[in-house]
Amino acid sequence: MHLQWWSTLPFVAMLACIAILPLVPATQHWWEKRTSQLAIALALGVPVAVWMWIAGGWQTVFATAVEYAQFITLLLALFVVSGGIFLEGDIEATARNNTLFLAVGGVLASFIGTTGASMLLIRPLLATNRERRYRTHTVLFAIFIVANCGGLLTPLGDPPLFLGFLRGVPFTWTFNLLPQWLFVNAMLLAGYYALDSYYHASEPASAVAADRSEIVPLGLRGATNLVWFAVIIAAVAFAPSINAEAIESGHATAADWVPWREIIMLAAAAASYFLGDRRARFEDNQFEWGPITEVAVLFIGIFLTMIPALHYLDEIAPGLPMNEVTFFAFTGSLSSVLDNAPTYATFFEVASRVGGPGGPVVAGVPEVFLVSISLGAVLCGAITYIGNGPNFMVKSVAESDGVEMPSFGGYVLRSFIHLVPILVAMVLLFITGALWAKVLGACLALALLANNARLVRGARRLALVDS
Repeated sequence: MHLQWWSTLPFVAMLACIAILPLVPATQHWWEKRTSQLAIALALGVPVAVWMWIAGGWQTVFATAVEYAQFITLLLALFVVSGGIFLEGDIEATARNNTLFLAVGGVLASFIGTTGASMLLIRPLLATNRERRYRTHTVLFAIFIVANCGGLLTPLGDPPLFLGFLRGVPFTWTFNLLPQWLFVNAMLLAGYYALDSYYHASEPASAVAADRSEIVPLGLRGATNLVWFAVIIAAVAFAPSINAEAIESGHATAADWVPWREIIMLAAAAASYFLGDRRARFEDNQFEWGPITEVAVLFIGIFLTMIPALHYLDEIAPGLPMNEVTFFAFTGSLSSVLDNAPTYATFFEVASRVGGPGGPVVAGVPEVFLVSISLGAVLCGAITYIGNGPNFMVKSVAESDGVEMPSFGGYVLRSFIHLVPILVAMVLLFITGALWAKVLGACLALALLANNARLVRGARRLALVDS
């Protein structure tokens, strides 16, 4: 089936609605309703699905429906289980303690998902810093690290990587991204430590005294949910799911129809919800279904409208001038202003049709391209509020706690100051092959570290003046 460029318009319209309607005052309130989001998703997605079914056969639509069910089941399971764990306590909000908080969140994000880690840590992080005047930067770096960049190491970490897993990328392949994960998150943590040291030294003496007097030891409620996290991880890594390819070919056995992976994950989520600590879930975390419902509704439209867009890209991909850097640039720039999961899927398909420079191939994609696509989708989702689902969730929780968060444009400005230079250095060091690029990347990284050192020295001078 041959498709024209206009077949991608429903997909573009769906992503434009997600990006624009929440920001326009006239449509803001209307868009917040789940019924409104579902109406847009179905109005754009169902006609496309019917058209593709008639023109191209049922197999493509069936495969998309299976992938959607697998995708949402994982997010739902992680969301439910993380909602039953509450980290209580209020430690002193020093730069060291806050940095450790974010570092732990960055590690957890790869194993319980960026959504789960964000919802688990944002409230205790806010409680720890409640007595301080300067808190906005802490929430911003929580979005950078916990809600995005930390989730790079496993398919559980971020939705784009799970879509890659569903397309055949081995579960452990993302561990190959450990050097980039270490570099980006270490640089972000170093930048945060320097910035928070400066702000802490600038705090009024009364705020510091109040913070030191309100100390409550850390404790964990709902720890049994860690068992259910382990069950979910094992299910993703080892349990089989529906074999869509065998079903489409007409040679499926009964076992090919059984979604064992999803059954196990849903059972773990149900056990967590009904058997877990209800105080931790409903009183401490104030658990509600709204965030996961929004994701489920919107992705109906995204997955359905994406069908012809992916087919069209399959046709034009061989003629695109793509290399490692342009794959990162295209995937990253679109992931920052749209949703990073469908962006990953789009360029994954493009990469599978573009001739690579040689070397290993993973799931039909040249590995050098897959590295760039994975890094662009996960890391650049932090550049705007709309790049990744947890971004807005963290912003909303922080604002309800009294933190004054920047506007959409203000956030983008902050990300270009604190995050984008680190990503540029990472591209120069790890993606480009030229020696001059690696030298330039190293110089940029050293310049950023030197600026951090300058902030720390400034903080120490302020502390000496106050004393």
